[in-house]
Amino acid sequence: MKNACPQELALLEQLKAYDTPSVTNVVATYPEDKENCLGLYHPWQGQWYTDERLRCMYPELGRRAGFAVTCVYGLPDPGFTRLSFGDLLRAVDAAPGPAVVIVKQNFPQEIKRKNGLLGGNMMTALRSAGAVGVISDGPSRDVDEVRALGLHYMLTGVAPGHGPFALQAVNVPVEVCSMAVSPGEIVHLDENGAVKFPRQALGDVALRLERLAKVEARRQQMLRETSDVEQLARIMAGLYD
Repeated sequence: MKNACPQELALLEQLKAYDTPSVTNVVATYPEDKENCLGLYHPWQGQWYTDERLRCMYPELGRRAGFAVTCVYGLPDPGFTRLSFGDLLRAVDAAPGPAVVIVKQNFPQEIKRKNGLLGGNMMTALRSAGAVGVISDGPSRDVDEVRALGLHYMLTGVAPGHGPFALQAVNVPVEVCSMAVSPGEIVHLDENGAVKFPRQALGDVALRLERLAKVEARRQQMLRETSDVEQLARIMAGLYD
């Protein structure tokens, strides 16, 4: 069941015109700028964007934005066999619109580092169900095979194999690479990483992105047009002081 309104879908498309650092700028990076920044989180403590562990496998794919669908994978537990991959696919299909699947790998570290969890079959199924990107806090595999799908693959690395694993939870709050995500939040991603914000802020984020882009375009034009150090300093004054 898809229930995003046409305006929301149009705004998600609009967000693809801007890189993820620009989105972080209007979400929370500069809370003192009350005109262009929403200040939704504490810049350092809010757990609202990913850290340097996350790698973008296909930077050439550009920017994507969608609704978070979350899941947790771990070692099989004979006492809990209620969930299957089909439950994750149904959650992706039920997302309000294009889905960004957030995969928490709940494995012992010595296993997690060599767990090629997602591969060509799983990624193909997720894409067909409506995913536009997958973010995981562990490795996965089949990088060349998945490339042809045109689906963003955001991982901490790659590993060619895995052992038994099982789905432990679907659509629960998770934390991956310093970003804490709840189901249904908006996630924007590109080669710089990913950022999340509440669905209800989508319109405000889009408005401020458009406004900030004009401000920064004017500033960078002025920076290009002079080599005078004092003038450059005046243009930059207050940004990082």
